[in-house]
Amino acid sequence: METLGPRIKELRLEAKLNKAALARRVGVSDVTISYWESGAIKQIGHERLVALAQALNCPLSRLLEDEGSHASPLYLRRHPPLPWQDGKQRVIELPIELVPGQRWDGDCHLVTPAPGEHFDFLKEGDLVAIAPSDIFRQPGLYLIEDDGILAIRRVTQGPTGELMFQRQDSDELIPYTPCCRLVGKLVAHWRAQPL
Repeated sequence: METLGPRIKELRLEAKLNKAALARRVGVSDVTISYWESGAIKQIGHERLVALAQALNCPLSRLLEDEGSHASPLYLRRHPPLPWQDGKQRVIELPIELVPGQRWDGDCHLVTPAPGEHFDFLKEGDLVAIAPSDIFRQPGLYLIEDDGILAIRRVTQGPTGELMFQRQDSDELIPYTPCCRLVGKLVAHWRAQPL
């Protein structure tokens, strides 16, 4: 897979921007742009990636994927099926520098809430990388199916190892029930920021 640094440089040149112009648009120094392009800085924060995509006038997915793959984000709806279940959707590989602190090495899909759909922890226009999984690996945000409805919940383990679910605006921990199952782990989350 092509690394992120050369892709940033390629997109900057396509946009006919020098490093200083791109740096001003993103809100960093031109030295930082040089470090990103060379790979000297391997971890780029989610907010900076969103700003970088906006400054380069390209979809965030183009920064995250190899040239030629350009997967469009899949729409997430509250009712199944899962967006990636038709078998035609391409998976993406996230460079490790985009998911610091995550222990994930599987396939991911770029997903965004469908128009008119509302999910805890996501706003309209947010982009998330979801790794399909029915296994709890670490605390964090998961896509769950609860009695036939898809939802995003913060998932942790209780003192005896049972899974506990939490909504965005509540401190209440909801215990696992047989009608609830994990269907994916959110491994990265990008929120568009106004320029």
